[in-house]
Amino acid sequence: MASEYVNLLPRDGRWKQQITDFLTEDVPSFDFGGFVVGSKPETASLYMKQEGLICGVPFAAEVFKQCDLQVKWHFDEKTFVTQDELNQSGGKIVVATVTGAAKNILLAERTALNLLARASGVATQSFLTKKLADENGYTGLIAGTRKTTPGLRLLEKYAMLVGGVDTHRYDLSSMVMLKDNHIASTGSITHAVEKARSVCGFAVKVEVEVSTEKDAKEAIDAGADVIMLDNFKGEELVKVAQSLREHYRGSNKAFLLECSGGLTLKNLSSYLCNDIDIYSTSSIHQGTGIIDFSLKIDVK
Repeated sequence: MASEYVNLLPRDGRWKQQITDFLTEDVPSFDFGGFVVGSKPETASLYMKQEGLICGVPFAAEVFKQCDLQVKWHFDEKTFVTQDELNQSGGKIVVATVTGAAKNILLAERTALNLLARASGVATQSFLTKKLADENGYTGLIAGTRKTTPGLRLLEKYAMLVGGVDTHRYDLSSMVMLKDNHIASTGSITHAVEKARSVCGFAVKVEVEVSTEKDAKEAIDAGADVIMLDNFKGEELVKVAQSLREHYRGSNKAFLLECSGGLTLKNLSSYLCNDIDIYSTSSIHQGTGIIDFSLKIDVK
């Protein structure tokens, strides 16, 4: 089985239509290259050429399927391919074999590779960030954010899961997050939380972004489920988190503390504290590099 994560995806849905749209975008009229090679049966090797976590298999597989191709995966999704493994294989390793008409292989090539490259890049960065947190003794959650690429949210959130981190809220309907603009527009944290709770019900969490300990207490007292301590520095973050835990010890207030704002692989270690339940960062998916793949027709 190439991917157990494929079970997350709906059997039919817009993600498959997106694949169709991606292919149409690439060939909006005549396929001149397809005319050159024709329908001659060919076999092609899909190479991974850079260390990282393999991700995006169901999306690439759907590209191949829509192009009437057969694909055999030689590695399961979430496999981490090391530089040593690449070196032993001459700098690249075959992760899949694709068979079918030459024109269809070349039609599918770039779309499939682009999706694999992007998904694997996000998954790899997610994996490395979670690994760093684990090595520093952190026991809470590392999460992504909603700062995803329009049109690629499902792919990028999927890649976060494969990389071992939490996706955070998927969209505006998944959780109420009250940020500075919400507070400014409604007049107070308390009013914003009360208004949100009046419509979202018991099943939807309410999170409030705060920049001071005083605001954090107002949010907790108002009934917020999650308090995001935004852009606090390392020592200040620990002090505020511990103060909030102590202040509400023995009370009936249940809440989670989240830290966000400017977190990267370079500085995450200085922020980590087990009084914080969640560290969320867009660095695992926004501006993340890709993992290099290529597709080559086998020379007979």
